[in-house]
Amino acid sequence: MNRMGVIDWQRSLHWSHPLLGALVWAIAVPSLALQPSPTTSGPQSVAKFEAIASDGPKLWVDSDESTEIETSPIAAEKLSTPTAQPVAKSWDILATPPTATAATPALESPSDLPTAPPIPESPSEPAAAAPSTRESPSEPAATTPPGPAPSDTKPPDEAALDAATRRQLLIEGDRLWLAGRYDEAERLYRKAKTPGTAIASPAPEVQPFSDPALLSPEGTVYWREAQEGQARGQDSREMVGLELLVQQQPEFIPGQIRYAEALLERERPEDALSAIEQAAGQFGDNPELTRTRISVLARTDHLLEASIAARQFALLNSEDPIAAEFDAQASEYLDEFKDDLREDMALNAIANTLTSALSFVVTGNLYGPLTTLQTNLMLLEGEDGMGEAFSNQAADQLELVEDEMVVNYVNEIGRRLAEMTGRDEFEYEFFVVDNEELNAFAFPGGKIFIFSGAILNSNSEAELAGLIAHELAHTVLSHGFELMMQSTLAGNTIQLLPYGGIIADLALLRYSRDMERQADAFGTRLLATAGYAADGLHTMMETLERENPDVILEWLSTHPDTDERLRNMAVQIERSRYNIFAYEGVERHEQVRQRLREVVGQPEESQSK
Repeated sequence: MNRMGVIDWQRSLHWSHPLLGALVWAIAVPSLALQPSPTTSGPQSVAKFEAIASDGPKLWVDSDESTEIETSPIAAEKLSTPTAQPVAKSWDILATPPTATAATPALESPSDLPTAPPIPESPSEPAAAAPSTRESPSEPAATTPPGPAPSDTKPPDEAALDAATRRQLLIEGDRLWLAGRYDEAERLYRKAKTPGTAIASPAPEVQPFSDPALLSPEGTVYWREAQEGQARGQDSREMVGLELLVQQQPEFIPGQIRYAEALLERERPEDALSAIEQAAGQFGDNPELTRTRISVLARTDHLLEASIAARQFALLNSEDPIAAEFDAQASEYLDEFKDDLREDMALNAIANTLTSALSFVVTGNLYGPLTTLQTNLMLLEGEDGMGEAFSNQAADQLELVEDEMVVNYVNEIGRRLAEMTGRDEFEYEFFVVDNEELNAFAFPGGKIFIFSGAILNSNSEAELAGLIAHELAHTVLSHGFELMMQSTLAGNTIQLLPYGGIIADLALLRYSRDMERQADAFGTRLLATAGYAADGLHTMMETLERENPDVILEWLSTHPDTDERLRNMAVQIERSRYNIFAYEGVERHEQVRQRLREVVGQPEESQSK
């Protein structure tokens, strides 16, 4: 199916099943949105991590209205320039150690290649010494053997490797890795990927803190004024102090929490939600801030969002002892949401049934505009049931690749990654769509669709696994389910179609960016845990940006720019000590690519890595 075929299918969904059409255009979009950047050259290397920017998060202002200070002494004090406190910030989503698999014997030919890379049994080294954003003890390191970071400088003749030489080194490294000879394999991976530079230390960023003693002189004044205003019932004094505090030192978590609570107390729920969401966007891995965010969501009747936020924190911080607390909260709020939904359905059942009947008379089928009753029933079925219904219709209307070798390859990678997601309640399914675009999308409940162009435009199994891990992250973190829920609660009238629904697209723009950041982080963790080179997704994005900038036109602009995403992944890989010198799967991937070209009728291209 060509690009126009997919567009025709999506248009048919708009008319026959608008909610499905809305979901596809909301989440079935390119997940690796690339933005133009200066072209780079030279061999692929770990030097790519040295481009991490040093600037920290920008301060934000959450005030559309000014508040006058009545008797506050803030203005009387001479304030000096705030002093930044740059401390490294960690993604804090270290991998959960999987069960190791036995090493396979040395291989004689490509046809003997096993179907999946083994996970080495050697113990992991301790996590990097970079300070965590939390006040909890450091966590275990990634599961694959990272080895020491390269610090030596290679001779000049090793500084530049052509594509063919790098490819051969990676193939030989893969064979050694599959044979369990990890040290030898790692030496070849380093030779292929590292032309004499070491991994750079992550750039310092502002770290959240809770101790008032660490506040700047100005922050100390603002916090004191806010507390005294609260104690004396002086609303303006408290609010001005809090507003100045969160503007000048947003990393002070008690200030953020009190600001959101004060807004709720003054019956400004939307402002409270906006404030805590902005704070969570900067310091979302802080447990106290996350607790407050979940509480604000629940108190403002966003029970499903509260459940999803709690589950996301539990999954992204699975090594933390408090993960169980958030997991329990997720179940509690989900049950409350379903109870409320059942009550609403009982009150509106008759009206919705009449609406459904009228829709059938007018359109001739029940796949016209979904009623609130129909969408609520799907919400009650949960993510798995909803995804099953939509993926079945998509599979019927899309042209799928059915070649056994290709389908088994994608399913094997997908299931290996899915085993490590922590969402065992899903029935994961993986489909290959016959379309030349580099694209992929995920339905709720673990239904993943990979375009054939993603296989043909990736250079290794690790790169393709990175893309699949990214899509798995979307479904595991309930991103698609949340988008559908937002569309439903908006009255089921939002149609997120190209060149249409502009207001709805803008409303979801910021959240979509947050989702992509979460999916990059969780997907990279899955990749490292499964025994693949942890930079698979990073490498794929970097290569496309350098060698195929035209693909930028195929991506939507509602995602973080490439440089930001590459920087985030590089920081995560370094701080979590994930191993980039692990299984690549170059030769096996080339075999599948060649088979796929024969199936879809695409001419063979030169191989490169």
